[in-house]
Amino acid sequence: MNTGVKITVFAAALAATFGTAYGVGAGVGPVGEPAKPAHGAHAAQASAGSGPQAGHGGHDGAAAQGGPAAGGLQVSEGGYTLSLDTPSVAAGRGELRFSVKDAEGRKVTGYKTEHGKELHFIVASRDLTVYRHLHPVRAQDGTWSAPVDLPAAGAYKAFADFAPDVPGAKNVTLGADLSVPGAYAPAPMPPAVNTAEVDGYQVALGGTLDPGKAGELKLTVSKDGKPVTNLEPYLGAYGHLVALRDGDLAYLHVHPNEGGPGPDVSFTATAPSAGTYRLFLDFQHEGKVRTAAFTVNVGGVGAKPAAAPAAPGAPEESGDHSH
Repeated sequence: MNTGVKITVFAAALAATFGTAYGVGAGVGPVGEPAKPAHGAHAAQASAGSGPQAGHGGHDGAAAQGGPAAGGLQVSEGGYTLSLDTPSVAAGRGELRFSVKDAEGRKVTGYKTEHGKELHFIVASRDLTVYRHLHPVRAQDGTWSAPVDLPAAGAYKAFADFAPDVPGAKNVTLGADLSVPGAYAPAPMPPAVNTAEVDGYQVALGGTLDPGKAGELKLTVSKDGKPVTNLEPYLGAYGHLVALRDGDLAYLHVHPNEGGPGPDVSFTATAPSAGTYRLFLDFQHEGKVRTAAFTVNVGGVGAKPAAAPAAPGAPEESGDHSH
């Protein structure tokens, strides 16, 4: 896109037409097969099939044909609403403030602890090249706050992944639009390859996914050509994986299967639809959390294997883990 688009407060609301399915991807063959890119498209893709999945998705309605429901596509669900006190922030370092409100408009102050936190908070750019996994702090009145560094103007989306501390409550994932004002042109989607490099670490992505049934993704971490066999627990696990679908940013948060401490970290997830997805793996080693990102194109007929690994240093933002 050659012409810059002026982004102002609430401009992110233009970014997507919400769909009803989410997942890591669907198709025949290895993860990373190129399909027609959906980057910048805003049409929802129908989901299909059903199957178990690990971790958190959303609970905002059943997907078509009994498949898994979409996550993060709604700002309100099940009597809870994600309310951003800062729906627009300046580029660079700033602070996000928000709350989760119940059906009566009261700020929620009771949460179940999951993976060491009461609430998991994700911010991603609409072009899926910027990803932040934040750990906000909750004030006594239910207001959450977290420092954040968003590098440039654009349309973003914030996700709150939590379970209210009330009897019978299930996990909820809510999503709200966030904007950084200024001249903005979406970045192109990074190519679909099966390896990523971050801070001198190499992460290889393997596994297959098919629509309507559980599939396994395996991520293998190495450094300087040697497998990393002493990954450190991060939020009670050896890795955390978030997948966002291009177009509507449907959200899937999965957690690893048994195993560890490396070099392999495996995840089980159900793939309800074809499309282009970004996968973000958080892992910790030598006291620092790093994020490896992948583009996964799946579902194309006659798709060919992924291209060779991209050269290190591609113009893409790594994850942030502010507390």
